[in-house]
Amino acid sequence: MPFIETPLEGLLIFEPTVWEDERGYFFEAFNQKVFEQENITSTFVQDNQAFSTQYVLRALHYQLAPHAQGKLVRTLQGEILDVAVDIRPLSPTYGQWFSIRLSAENKKQLFVPRGFAHGYAVLSKTAEVLYKCDNLYAKSHEGGILFNDPALQIDWEIDLDKAIISERDRNLPVFGQHRQP
Repeated sequence: MPFIETPLEGLLIFEPTVWEDERGYFFEAFNQKVFEQENITSTFVQDNQAFSTQYVLRALHYQLAPHAQGKLVRTLQGEILDVAVDIRPLSPTYGQWFSIRLSAENKKQLFVPRGFAHGYAVLSKTAEVLYKCDNLYAKSHEGGILFNDPALQIDWEIDLDKAIISERDRNLPVFGQHRQP
């Protein structure tokens, strides 16, 4: 199977089979049947695409029920460090985080189920990120966690003194004081 389990239940790395020849490459970025075989039954209803420059850090965002979102994240150009934090209060890995480098070169994707905060840091000069969501965005149900929360101690693999972070993301609550899903 093209799925690799992470230490956090439900958080999966999707590594598609890539066919390459003298013309370039081809791969299926998403195939509903393949995902259903892994018991991922998300119906994706929204695609988001972002372009960012090096050192941009898009902090730990999530949506609350009934607008919680599962995401399938990939990088179309460049490289990012993708980070997911388990914020499911009853989960045995509550408060733990996982990171992976996603790049246009490695073509890996991260499936982030509902109940996780998600963010990324741009490692390359620029990066273009695409993520599929299984629920529509609702501003009234957004939540977030401070990127440099001392309890989480996330290693973003960039110099945080150079990080480009929105004012909103700089003012998010710390873990434990965030809005609970």
